[in-house]
Amino acid sequence: MRAIEFKQVEKSFKDGDTTIEALKETNFSVEKGEFVAIIGPSGSGKSTFLTIAGGLQSPSKGHVLINGESFSEQKEKQRAATRFKEIGFILQASNLVPFLTVKKQLQLVDKVSKNTQTQSGEALFKQLGIADLVNKYPEDLSGGERQRVAIARALYHDPTIILADEPTASLDSKKAIEVVEILARETKEKDKATIMVTHDTRLIDYCDRVLVMEDGVLTEQDHQKKAVDSNDH
Repeated sequence: MRAIEFKQVEKSFKDGDTTIEALKETNFSVEKGEFVAIIGPSGSGKSTFLTIAGGLQSPSKGHVLINGESFSEQKEKQRAATRFKEIGFILQASNLVPFLTVKKQLQLVDKVSKNTQTQSGEALFKQLGIADLVNKYPEDLSGGERQRVAIARALYHDPTIILADEPTASLDSKKAIEVVEILARETKEKDKATIMVTHDTRLIDYCDRVLVMEDGVLTEQDHQKKAVDSNDH
């Protein structure tokens, strides 16, 4: 099933008398269980694409569907509710609340979620290898540990879609690969649809599909995925 779909989506904006086409007509979809990478130079339209996918801005033309239902045309309040329920965001900076322990980062989600179904925090911490960090604060964690906590927080409300914007940019090569392996396993084992924007072409080996964004145009490139053994970790 298509978790997210773009139908003839465009995004443009005015810069004085000039119209900037940040995203040209785009038709795109990701199935549940698929891990997709989007690569391309800075300023090519990747961030615009991701913010439209996450409902943080609306397309100028076209439609975005989530699980077959209209998303981009929803009123803001409804779109925010859909976004919280269906989408998990992982950003370049982990964006953890500095005065909350790891455990309380997820408890904050509980307060916001109200009746939304969440996963077991303990199970997530164990799965992500951070169970012994639950009482630590972000300043006491390494970059890789903070990003694992951010992944736990993004997955906690059991979203259909994971949107990862340069999630490994601040990590060394080893930690970056560990994070991408986690995302790849989560995508397959939990039947998520994951879209990762990245500059690091080493990470695309773990993805099912790779698309290139250039000057607002999204095109798919030939790609052979590297096998990931879920028993390695």
